[in-house]
Amino acid sequence: MESPRHTFVKLVISEPDNESESEPIFVKGTWYPTHFDLSITNGLHAWTCHATEEEVKERATQWDQPVSEYIDLAEKYLGFEQPGSVYGFSDSGNGFRRGLDVGKWYKKIANLSMLTWTFEKEGTKLEWRWKCQPSINSKMTTADVLDFLLDANIRLSEEVVRQNQSTDRLKAEAEKCLSQSEKLSNEKTQFEKKIYGKFVGVLNSKKAKLRQLRDRLSKQATAKQLHEEDEESAEGTESFDEGTDGGEERGKNDTSYSKDVPARRPRKRK
Repeated sequence: MESPRHTFVKLVISEPDNESESEPIFVKGTWYPTHFDLSITNGLHAWTCHATEEEVKERATQWDQPVSEYIDLAEKYLGFEQPGSVYGFSDSGNGFRRGLDVGKWYKKIANLSMLTWTFEKEGTKLEWRWKCQPSINSKMTTADVLDFLLDANIRLSEEVVRQNQSTDRLKAEAEKCLSQSEKLSNEKTQFEKKIYGKFVGVLNSKKAKLRQLRDRLSKQATAKQLHEEDEESAEGTESFDEGTDGGEERGKNDTSYSKDVPARRPRKRK
């Protein structure tokens, strides 16, 4: 069986003719899946409302709502005071609201009272009403409401203490994590500096070796070019010498040839 839910709300009810005068009422709600109970007190008198399963089902049918949705909406408006909603608590016989005067409360307690609240649905302002009857034992009903309020206050205080303790633990853990984070960050920075230093040293060494290789290759290329130029110069000189020797030999041959041929004598005219 599902455990009931409990709510508590303080509603300030204004006089219809004098809104400056108001009276607070305290409403304790006990919510079940298909019905609910209300205990209402102003500190002096008390009322109760027992919404049976049949009544809730009938109301939900009139509003074209499932029972669960009707219960949830009622709990929403009677569990917390909703902004924009107009709450009322009046005598169901003559429509007079409960006044501040204690005598009025005393004279009206024998009559049924009507707890009302308004809400908007699809742009239309609607009002729900539930009749409340005077409590058989106002002192017991008021004491029950106060006991619930005190218990809720104790639970809330304990929850506040637990939350504060949890907050302190989280704060301590956060400070510890922050300290560890700063430590890791410093170690990371030092590691990066160390690695970068080594990397720069290796990089500079590689650059120096590359410069040496480049200079060596440049020298080798220069030496090769000079050697080729020397070879080309030597070949040109040899070709010129061979051309000169050939001319001299031909001259000699021509001379010897001219010597061997006898000279012709000139003829005389007869």
